Amino acid sequence: MSWTSFYCPCFCCGNRTNRSGHVQLKEIPTVKLDMTNMGNDVVIVKSGKRICGTGSALSNAPIAQDKAYFEIKLQSTGVWGVGLATKLCNMCTVPLGNNKESWVVRHDGVLFHNNEEKGKLPEVPQEGDILGLTYDHVELNFFLNGKALNNPLMGIKGTVFPVFYVDEGAVIDVQFDRFYHQPPDGFDSIMIEQSLL
Repeated sequence: MSWTSFYCPCFCCGNRTNRSGHVQLKEIPTVKLDMTNMGNDVVIVKSGKRICGTGSALSNAPIAQDKAYFEIKLQSTGVWGVGLATKLCNMCTVPLGNNKESWVVRHDGVLFHNNEEKGKLPEVPQEGDILGLTYDHVELNFFLNGKALNNPLMGIKGTVFPVFYVDEGAVIDVQFDRFYHQPPDGFDSIMIEQSLL
């Protein structure tokens, strides 16, 4: 123990305090884009909430809970995609959905996994639109401006993370909380596992 810090002797907080008596609080981790799991030419700004440049990025937390929800806002169109991927997915390649490690919807509304078309959204997201995604470990579902599109991606396996890619001027803002639209019943923001804290 150093001279500048000591443990609070009271039972009320149990936190580490400094000599002035101020409690040293730990920063509560939040889900955001992971700057350690991104492509070489990707730019992440706005406190880990905006992706631009060229390439892909994972979130900093996998989807561990039963039902998770997250959103993107298309700030500028171009080539983009969003979905789920494992940590084995190459973040320097665009588009994703071209291997066994990623499941995405691309900018043209086509769903891809393992370089195979798995379906198409009935409406293609445009600049300014909000695309919501739910995942329940069975289906990855899509919601355009709060409306269910009823065309899920299925067959997702392994520990997966939200993934986002951009190219040709696309800019995406990601929302892991404070959503534009109410998540469907039973779905909530991605929680960081206790073991990761």
